[in-house]
Amino acid sequence: MAATGQTIRVGLIGYGFAGRSFHAPLIRSVEGLELTVIGSSRVEAIRSEVPGVTICDPAGVPTHPDVDLVVVASPNDSHLPLALAAMAAGKDVVIDKPFTVTLEEARTLKAAAKQHGRLLSVFHNRRWESETLGAKSAMRSGALGRIVHYECHMDRYRPAVRDRWRENPGPGAGLWFDLGPHLIDLSVHLFGLPQTVGASFGILRDGGKTDDWAHVTLFYDRLRVILNATLLAAGGGPRTVLHGTRGSWMKYGMDVQEKQLMAGMMPGNPEFGVDPDGGFFIDGGTGVRTEGKPQRGQQQQYYAGIRDAIWNGSSPEIGTRDAVAVMAILETTFAAGATGQVLPLPLTAQELAEWE
Repeated sequence: MAATGQTIRVGLIGYGFAGRSFHAPLIRSVEGLELTVIGSSRVEAIRSEVPGVTICDPAGVPTHPDVDLVVVASPNDSHLPLALAAMAAGKDVVIDKPFTVTLEEARTLKAAAKQHGRLLSVFHNRRWESETLGAKSAMRSGALGRIVHYECHMDRYRPAVRDRWRENPGPGAGLWFDLGPHLIDLSVHLFGLPQTVGASFGILRDGGKTDDWAHVTLFYDRLRVILNATLLAAGGGPRTVLHGTRGSWMKYGMDVQEKQLMAGMMPGNPEFGVDPDGGFFIDGGTGVRTEGKPQRGQQQQYYAGIRDAIWNGSSPEIGTRDAVAVMAILETTFAAGATGQVLPLPLTAQELAEWE
């Protein structure tokens, strides 16, 4: 454990889309964290964008002497061995979503973190997006009454199939493995564990090889959660919807942070995360529409929380309990989709007790 105020040296594995657009800038924006090592073959890009960092083979990051915290942002099927190696070497670990490619792998990592006494977290940055913060604010306000329906969409328009690992058959590939963990985590974050799960998947694009459409229902007592993802939506309805016994709240449009980070804007910029759209309320009795309070997205708070947990020797906000639960739900969605059945979660009595 690093002493409070002591710089935490971070080694990043992977400098593809996630590593380059999210992890590297967010890490570099948090005081107390220093990005010291990057494991990637993209040497020229790293040298020009992160000057002074040590570049090495990805396999060398877990045991690198200049690293305290390892961030795994490599292809999904590499998460397990890299994280195990890092924890065995005495490093704390953050893993980009999905945590692993199977529930059993998630349990293996959870056990290893306990064995080695290491911090282990999964990067569910969408908890700090404007629409999530807005949904939480709407729920806390009481204006909606008891929530009976939550719907969240991550819909995109990408009709051309690309030759990349995410879109070719293999462990952890496909749209739902990419976006499903985000959507599932938001549901768990807001409402806890569902009782049962139903799902349907499709390959709708010409030449598609992996799922590019997903519709998932999480069943709670007197609450239904609908999660949807597609690569063939050029427009459409709201991203997030809450219906309650007294009214509704909804929000259109994506959080701005992803585009800002891809454009090179850092979280320290006064415009970073500023979303002028606060969604809107609709009163159930009168139909009157009221604009909601805009929220400022702040994904850097994920890494600020990791820093504080390491300094304080405490558990991170998103720890192994949440990571295993999301993987259990994710795995169950695929089983539900394959069988056409509504299925319970395959969690043990001990894992369920952690949520009581």
